[in-house]
Amino acid sequence: MIDLKAARQDPAGYRAALARRGAAADFDALLAVDAAWRSLTERAETLRAAQRSASRGKPTPEQLAELRQLRDELEQAQDELAAAAGERDELLARIPNLPDPTAADGLDEDDAQLIRTWGEKPKFTFELRDTTEIGSARGWIDMARGARLSGARFAYRIGDVALAEMALYRYVIDKLTRRGFLLVLPPILVGERAMYGTGFLPTEASNLYHLEHDDLYLTGTSEVALAGIHTDERLEESDLPARYTAFTTNFRREAGAAGKDTRGMFRVHQFDKVEMFIYCAPEQSREIHDQLLSYEEEIVQELGLPYRVMNIAVGDLGAPAAKKYDIEAWFPVQQRYREITSCSNTTDYQARRLNIRFRRDGRLEFVHTLNGTGATARALLSIMENFQDERGTVAVPEVLQRFGAPATVGTPPAT
Repeated sequence: MIDLKAARQDPAGYRAALARRGAAADFDALLAVDAAWRSLTERAETLRAAQRSASRGKPTPEQLAELRQLRDELEQAQDELAAAAGERDELLARIPNLPDPTAADGLDEDDAQLIRTWGEKPKFTFELRDTTEIGSARGWIDMARGARLSGARFAYRIGDVALAEMALYRYVIDKLTRRGFLLVLPPILVGERAMYGTGFLPTEASNLYHLEHDDLYLTGTSEVALAGIHTDERLEESDLPARYTAFTTNFRREAGAAGKDTRGMFRVHQFDKVEMFIYCAPEQSREIHDQLLSYEEEIVQELGLPYRVMNIAVGDLGAPAAKKYDIEAWFPVQQRYREITSCSNTTDYQARRLNIRFRRDGRLEFVHTLNGTGATARALLSIMENFQDERGTVAVPEVLQRFGAPATVGTPPAT
């Protein structure tokens, strides 16, 4: 959440920043109810003081009547105070993070700013097969059976494709742990506080799977568990930056995605992912954000995928993010770039919600948190499109072969 105390001291600055995200009206409403809450707090304290003063000694009948009136007024003030506090907290939960001044302007994905491109787009002299055709040649990607088992947007990955996908995750985990990231295999079922604390509630509720019987949520990213690992804790300055990586299976409803990417595995309800997560001091987060992006670029370059880096528009950011970069790989069958990784600087937004601080010079400060994608199966889908031959055989990058991937995937049966 935003720093309400700082917002009171600089309302114009906060409003201007949040207006870039289309959140100025909510911010105005927050300040109004906060002012009402403070006024009611002062009134309740005044009534309590008057009640204490009138209670001294043996009260006269007139003083008893005054005490009854003070009690009634205090009860009403407390009810109004509780209502104002609830409204203030609800609004505060909806206010997104302040955008970084260098985040791109605009309110939707088309307003993202191109930072750079890398690699040459491959040229083909034959008709390309999409990943569904390649993967289904020998039943390696089976959407039909996945749908029969679980419904639309679920997939089986089998045999060589499964080996290549697992090699991708193992390759990324190996690279990150050698760079000082601590590997974690976390829970994927979490309580409401973790979802609220990371900013997925209340704004992303429609995309979450909620197990009502247990009142637990299936996480859509291990960012939730990695942010929650230090909830209510006090870190030491010497602990920072603290780097974690995790591998989890993730779940998303993909609400609002009707009609989008209905074929294949690009947009599914269940997927695996390697995540990066960092806790750091506030002055470190901008530099570390660029560092996370460099790790993602290094991975995509070693896979040999042409890509571009995009600075995401403020209106297209998730609520916790102050700034986000996406890496979009080239998909030649689709003739467009598609997102395969992202990395976000969430500054102190999540730390405030989860109450995570660090000690410095005898004082407690909120940490900054950042997250980034190590890999998902989307990278493998881009590999399958970019490195196929006329028979539909895919040459698997050598870096993945070292982690158990076959040299080729998708050779169709002999005719």
